[in-house]
Amino acid sequence: MNLETNDRTIPKGTVKLSLRLQTVAGFVRQGSRIADVGTDHGYVPVYLAQTGRIRSAIAMDVGKGPLERAREHIEEYETRSPGTGCPIEARLSDGLKELTPEDADTVIIAGMGGELMIRILDQGRHVWDSVKHWILSPQSEQYKVRAYLEMHGFFIEDETMVQDEGKYYTVMSVVRGTMEYGRPVWYKYGKILMDRKDNILKEYLEKEKHRVQVIVDSLGREDIGGMTEGQRKAMGSLREELDQIKEAQNEMQ
Repeated sequence: MNLETNDRTIPKGTVKLSLRLQTVAGFVRQGSRIADVGTDHGYVPVYLAQTGRIRSAIAMDVGKGPLERAREHIEEYETRSPGTGCPIEARLSDGLKELTPEDADTVIIAGMGGELMIRILDQGRHVWDSVKHWILSPQSEQYKVRAYLEMHGFFIEDETMVQDEGKYYTVMSVVRGTMEYGRPVWYKYGKILMDRKDNILKEYLEKEKHRVQVIVDSLGREDIGGMTEGQRKAMGSLREELDQIKEAQNEMQ
């Protein structure tokens, strides 16, 4: 991952991003034309424009309220930086529905659950061949996203994990291509992160192991015969999750 911008000194007044959003922005290639799906306040497109990394941006959101906030930040940027040559458009859109193949070569989808991200990707098939670079940061169900990408001709070329204000986030750099994971543990925790023996992933796994073990120990004090069917299924799922965590940890040693 390249977290550099082409600015040695970030210009005064540049939007301050959280570590999570800095990481997302860091995956954007120099000279890209981006579409930021679920842009919320529009911070990422404005930051990328301010730091000279992109040629153009479309800040997209399904909500009129968030899009209005994005427009305000875009207008503030344009007032402070007139004539920079980096236009930013705010566009109302449900996912990628209002994006045309000519609009962008890079799409950012971040800050939403995995199921929603998959729906957005699936409904955006009309730009699959025109978009050259996808930056994805699902906040849940990462294993489903990785499996979807594999099944539909995408390739995760790079991936990183960060901890930001006590929460863990995964960011993926994705292009068209083929990959074959096969093992459940790779879908769940990320083959690239595991192969790299990523320290943040190690930290996350240790915390997850403790969390799951506490629940298993608590349920384990119950008489198995007195458990409901739901409790028994929950215990089985938790033990399976604990086994996957231990498998990942063993592989990363």
